[in-house]
Amino acid sequence: MKRTAGVIFRTMILLFLGIMIGLLLNRDFATHNLGLSFTANSKIAKVLQLVDRNYVDSVNIDSIEGVSVNNLLQNLDPHSLYLPKQQAQSINERLDGGFNGIGIEYQLLRDTLIITQVYAGGPAEKAGLLVGSKVINVDDQKFSGSKLTASRINGVFRGEKDAEIKLAVVPPLGKDLKILTVKRGHVDLSSVDAAYMADATTGYIKISKFSATTDVDFRKALTVLKTDGMDKLLLDLRGNGGGYLNAATSLADEFLTEGKLIVYTKGIHEPRTDYFATDSGMFQKGKVTILIDEYSASASEILAGALQDLDRATIVGRRSFGKGLVQQQFAFDDGSAVNLTVARYYTPSGRSIQKSYRNGVDSYRNELAQRMQKGELFSEQSNLNDSVFKGTPSYHTSSGRKVFSGGGIMPDVFVPADTSKFTPLIQDLSQQQLFTAYVIDRQQQLLKKYPTEAEFLKQYAVSNDDVDKFILYASQTIKEMDSNEIRNSREPIKTILKAQAARFKWGDNAYFKVINADDVAFKKGLEQ
Repeated sequence: MKRTAGVIFRTMILLFLGIMIGLLLNRDFATHNLGLSFTANSKIAKVLQLVDRNYVDSVNIDSIEGVSVNNLLQNLDPHSLYLPKQQAQSINERLDGGFNGIGIEYQLLRDTLIITQVYAGGPAEKAGLLVGSKVINVDDQKFSGSKLTASRINGVFRGEKDAEIKLAVVPPLGKDLKILTVKRGHVDLSSVDAAYMADATTGYIKISKFSATTDVDFRKALTVLKTDGMDKLLLDLRGNGGGYLNAATSLADEFLTEGKLIVYTKGIHEPRTDYFATDSGMFQKGKVTILIDEYSASASEILAGALQDLDRATIVGRRSFGKGLVQQQFAFDDGSAVNLTVARYYTPSGRSIQKSYRNGVDSYRNELAQRMQKGELFSEQSNLNDSVFKGTPSYHTSSGRKVFSGGGIMPDVFVPADTSKFTPLIQDLSQQQLFTAYVIDRQQQLLKKYPTEAEFLKQYAVSNDDVDKFILYASQTIKEMDSNEIRNSREPIKTILKAQAARFKWGDNAYFKVINADDVAFKKGLEQ
């Protein structure tokens, strides 16, 4: 997404968008910067004026304006979007690597906010806030039981740096109120979800996004793993929807020697721009395996595509999403923004991995469901037979291996989807956050029996009786559960219950150690 566009093209786009906004607001708009002149005498402006002055009910003209701009952009491609202020802010915070707040994750349980994670080094940890604490009052005002919403919670915990918040909390497994004063500060959002030794010589790193801090986060994780004896790396990009182009090229640089082409971009208004590796990479030697799936997109595909083309990594999993368009964000004064596609990117062999969107946005967004219906998530041959690859030019890696274009990155080692882990019941339980709720309500006392993460992972096993107790607990929220689905979901429920308990007490590394121990793609990646 984040890149430098040509000055003329930027000017043209800003003029175009300004014209559209001006038209929608029925303002006169004129410019002579490029010898062009425009007047707000359009049907769009007239219709909006008629609605504003004559419509039977009151309407939000700003909202209509946003919808109109978005419809215009979506007729260009599925990834050019209008972003309202709050959405633009949320995306930018996530990709810029931090925000002003207190550094917690939480869950609402019976209208009470319960702390489920405290970020290391953040303001909440410094103030002594513990995982499992219930927030009862904020600044001497009732908080628990006050019909809490996400917007109200964000308004309390995020905001002006150095502002103090007085919290009255009940500590985990406690009964008496404890008063804490937390001062808001900058909270870092790491791109690395987990980093640990998968075996004696293989490090595992899971990256959730490609943000401004991804390369720094990766280097920190890599440094620790190297001291633990790592000489091979399993890099997990499953579910990673991408982010900044420069973050992907910086991460690819960690694995490549100087002068290697990582990716190039070009568009009708953009000359070709090549991105090359330097000699600063921390892991230029050592075997690399990358895990991808159908939700690995954009920057994830840049990295996987580059390392596949250059024979630097083995790609394991399922065909990636297929997003080969580069967006740049243009911000407006009111905080809203437009993400506009400005170029396509191409892997070192010349592949464009962008899947087709000629049948419209709805068809494009339903493409993953269509893959499942065709059996592509379960059969490598179904992918190779699919029309997405038919008729496309042949491309080859540095060593001459054939690779595919036009529909995502096809892995070197295919791993079919395991549907037993994603039953409708599992999805319902997860959406209702019942696994975490159960840990909070019923398992905190259990966790006290295990002083260390290693003891818990080795000794604790979820029994069938434990699953029955969990189902009974969940039935208070999900009133109807099919007995066959319960039976089919029993083993995944055991894994998730243990993983969520591990995360609650020891964090994300412990969670992924449990999840990955029962994961086919992870095991296949280790074999490579």
